Amino acid sequence: MRSGGCQCGAVRYESAGEPHALYICHCAECRKQSASAFGMSLVVRRSGFRLTQGSPEFWTRPADSGRHVRCAFCPSCGSRLWHERQGIAETLTIKAGSLDDPIDMTHAIHIWIMRKLPGVVIPADAVQYPQEPPD
Repeated sequence: MRSGGCQCGAVRYESAGEPHALYICHCAECRKQSASAFGMSLVVRRSGFRLTQGSPEFWTRPADSGRHVRCAFCPSCGSRLWHERQGIAETLTIKAGSLDDPIDMTHAIHIWIMRKLPGVVIPADAVQYPQEPPD
């Protein structure tokens, strides 16, 4: 069981089960939403995910892939919490920085590396995709 929430603590969640993957995304939108060099998304089963406190708000944006992404965030502090991708009902992606315990990035899959910032070093043995990985 993993738990997490927003920066102010108003919205909390839990996620049970093994994650499918950890993606480190170097696209411009993920850099903007994280205010950092990349965004981290932990893919989990929707059936193992539950809201335990508060009520997030949502907004939808287009992704570089052409799909639309429904984004959950805290209405009080604005922290991004998870994303729901259009056409993919069985999983959602937790914004890994919102987890209570730090995530191990050792086996992360790097995506949209064609847009990574100069100076960002990706481990040589990491799985990498120039854009979106195959589904």
